[in-house]
Amino acid sequence: MQILFTLWLALMPLCLPAPPAAPAKTTVAKGYCNIYGSVYLERDPKYKNQAAYTVFLNEDEAFANMIVYRENNKLFADGTAIWYLTPSKAFADHVLYVTDNRNLADFTVHFTDVRSFAACRE
Repeated sequence: MQILFTLWLALMPLCLPAPPAAPAKTTVAKGYCNIYGSVYLERDPKYKNQAAYTVFLNEDEAFANMIVYRENNKLFADGTAIWYLTPSKAFADHVLYVTDNRNLADFTVHFTDVRSFAACRE
């Protein structure tokens, strides 16, 4: 009888129901800070689903999530928020869809003329 009681105590945690899983978060990951190198800006809505992120090009630096420096040479676009804008989608490391509606964008971008100002704000 004592053996059955010990066995029952050992197997009891396995019979308990599993705790409920945490609800999935629907926020966009902050992986856009890792975008650098050659970037193609897609403007055609037909190809929106092929883009990794949707961006809004902001004229105001104060409200932009990412301040980007446009590099003229692809080899030097090797840091955070330093992009070489490629004219062809085939040669791009990242494809981004440009939207006119700020509310639909995953993040906003402002282009700067100074390389040291390039940064990502999370």
